[in-house]
Amino acid sequence: MSKGLLIIVSGFSGAGKSTVTKLLVDKYDNYALSVSATTRSPRDGEEEGVDYFYKTEEEFLEMVNGDAFLEYAYYVDHAYGTPMAYVDEQLESGKDVLLEIEIQGALKVKARRPDTIMIFITPPSAEELVRRLTSRGTDSEEVIRSRLRQAVKESEGMDCYDYIIVNDDLEACVTDMHTLIQTQHCRTAQQAGFIEKIQKELKEREETTE
Repeated sequence: MSKGLLIIVSGFSGAGKSTVTKLLVDKYDNYALSVSATTRSPRDGEEEGVDYFYKTEEEFLEMVNGDAFLEYAYYVDHAYGTPMAYVDEQLESGKDVLLEIEIQGALKVKARRPDTIMIFITPPSAEELVRRLTSRGTDSEEVIRSRLRQAVKESEGMDCYDYIIVNDDLEACVTDMHTLIQTQHCRTAQQAGFIEKIQKELKEREETTE
């Protein structure tokens, strides 16, 4: 069984990245979503090990000091991090791990794991992004303006990503993502074991025919 790939998925709020990653996991058997650790309390309906790994401040700090995170950050009153052990367990089982994360965290992971594939999901235009944000009907005008300001900052880092996928049609976007990710398994860097195997077999065959 070949080792899985670590795939970072980023995108503007409203780009549909969470929907795309969920559909990938639901539609195909070879994906796993990365589960983050957090110091915040579980919300109604959330499950340990499914939504988050819930940690005390002390437990989280212990993990930081033990270099147990691929990346971590503090937001307002809580800490969030990507546990290395969980990700590696999924990768070793052959799963392609989807890590939905913003650009600062993405670059930290890429620095630690250069073979990580970075994908940025975007709507086809700024106009469409505004339409999606306003059509939700759940955010105030100030929140929408804040999300747009954040999108401007995030757009400046788009060229750090390996691939840009336009989410114009959801089903097509999911198919494009799956095809792109599976193609990465054919890269020479991912086929070291197979290359060694075929080289060994050919040498053995040559020796028996001499």
